[in-house]
Amino acid sequence: MANKRNLKKDINYVLGDIIESVYVWEYNNTDKDAKKGEAIIDEAIETFDDLMARVNQRGVEDVKAHFKAINNDLETKARALVDKINKLG
Repeated sequence: MANKRNLKKDINYVLGDIIESVYVWEYNNTDKDAKKGEAIIDEAIETFDDLMARVNQRGVEDVKAHFKAINNDLETKARALVDKINKLG
């Protein structure tokens, strides 16, 4: 991890792609219930807010470990969201 700016970009891109995937699924499956997709989008937005708040947290003792933990959480939560998207179909 190079710096805070790159971590913020990673969070934005990963969760943005997940939200975009849900929109694509909803567009291609207009006959199915969109509430499940909306729930995934809401969860992605909550994850985004949580991770960004943690990135902007001040007074962290071990910055490198803090950012590594955030990055690991991003990977874990993103995989869980992608699994939920895959189960929609």
